[in-house]
Amino acid sequence: METSSIAAIKKELNQLHQKELVELCLRLSKFKKTNKELAHYILFESQDEDRYIQKAKDEISLRFAEMPTNSLFFTTKYIRKTLRIAKLYAQYSKLVQTEIELLLHFCFELKACSSYWIKYQAIENLYDRQLEKIQKDISKLHEDLQYDYTKMLEEL
Repeated sequence: METSSIAAIKKELNQLHQKELVELCLRLSKFKKTNKELAHYILFESQDEDRYIQKAKDEISLRFAEMPTNSLFFTTKYIRKTLRIAKLYAQYSKLVQTEIELLLHFCFELKACSSYWIKYQAIENLYDRQLEKIQKDISKLHEDLQYDYTKMLEEL
């Protein structure tokens, strides 16, 4: 199947009526869970970013509280899945601040349970990559925010 460019799709969407657009959005939402989650974010949660960030942080904290600790293999898988969830929340938002907040929270939670992975190189590398990503994202922000987030990063 041939796919059109974004510009061509945008041009076609501009020619559709409102009812057709609603049907198209609903149809897209039925195909993939991520499409449905993105539509939910745009419609219901994008107006209150702070509440959205807090909800995401709560989910990350809950996942760390429920983390299996009987096997390093399953612990590692669980940590990686939690990171994917955090990045998905950040991806929906598209705001650099949201991504920094969520990654910082993820790193704080990971550091709090470091007794499970302290000598495991794969998790340590994952942790270090997230710190580098946060540092890179901080440089994109305003100076005042850079200072605040750099102080938080130094705690890690």
